Amino acid sequence: MIFVENEFAPLKRVILTVSEFGYPQVLKPDDLRFLPSAEAELDDAQAGKDLADVDPVAQKTWEEERTNFAVVMEKYGVEVLRPRKLTSLEKESGTIHGYSNFFVRDPFFTVGNAVIEGSIRFMQRRNEILPIRDILEQQVYQNDCLYVSAPRPALDQGELALWRGPFIEGGDVLVYGKHVFVGNSGLSSNSLGIAWLSKLLNPYGFQVEEVRLHPNILHLDCALGLIREGLMIVCEAALLDGIPQQLRKWEKIVVDLEEASHLATNGLPINPHVYVTDPVFKHIGDKLSRFDIQVEYVDFQISRSFGGSFRCSTQSLLRKF
Repeated sequence: MIFVENEFAPLKRVILTVSEFGYPQVLKPDDLRFLPSAEAELDDAQAGKDLADVDPVAQKTWEEERTNFAVVMEKYGVEVLRPRKLTSLEKESGTIHGYSNFFVRDPFFTVGNAVIEGSIRFMQRRNEILPIRDILEQQVYQNDCLYVSAPRPALDQGELALWRGPFIEGGDVLVYGKHVFVGNSGLSSNSLGIAWLSKLLNPYGFQVEEVRLHPNILHLDCALGLIREGLMIVCEAALLDGIPQQLRKWEKIVVDLEEASHLATNGLPINPHVYVTDPVFKHIGDKLSRFDIQVEYVDFQISRSFGGSFRCSTQSLLRKF
């Protein structure tokens, strides 16, 4: 069965990313504005190289982070699937823009029983769906579900925020029953991509709502995390129109823009009673504990330095009460 009911229903089957990244030959500072200032410094010595060659120690630590995360999920009975590595040809095809196979949340996403391949704005990430396809072929074709792909985006240059798309990325998509929130900051999903998703899902009874984001926030899940019914972690400063109306009566743990840039809202609920986050956010975990949430901690420093954390590193195939 493939089905995602919402962001906090018990997680039963998930794809957990691997850890591959190749730096682009030309590094553009504006493209990294969503990263904390300490992580956004560019080094010409990295250009065109694989992280494993630039910093083998960081690469090993990065891989261990994902392995440790898998152990926690499996402890709670979650079936964890892993994509394959990029082939040499897939890496070579991304030489100019770089390549990535590091955050499975964005190349596709699941809404209800619909598996949707997205359309990614950053050029170095546009082939990231390819290592996942083997899993999708095994999982999707044997199940009663919808399987579609967003339109291929237009080829653009110049300011990233003005690219036409359509763009729709999984990190911007938060599922809450038949209501789907989709973020738009000018860095990832855009209005055209959101209009396409609405066109796709409306006949199935879904309502898609665009959520405007601060221009330095990469995805909606970097500003808002739904922990369980009635409880969220939120960076209100990142939501240009405030908290969406449907969520305004929820209890909230508030973080500021600086914490949001370090992925404070990007933990992962395993179920309504268990939540995974980084030990750097223990102050948030302590607040969650007051709501009878059991918090599991996994060091995710390297993952977060690339602009993603626990939710970014996973994509649910089965979340259901």
